[in-house]
Amino acid sequence: MKHKFYDVKTKSAVETEVLECVTFKNASRTSYAFKGKTADGRSLTAFVSKEVWDKANK
Repeated sequence: MKHKFYDVKTKSAVETEVLECVTFKNASRTSYAFKGKTADGRSLTAFVSKEVWDKANK
């Protein structure tokens, strides 16, 4: 599955393959995110809603 990520280094949006669906938990809430990589190997993270994360994680 592909998703749009924001590349901070180039200050542009890039569309790349989602490598992993992850959650970040703290005491009061859970955040949902996709992980990806740029063509030159840098890590990308895009935070998404729970509904989008659930669709991708099935």
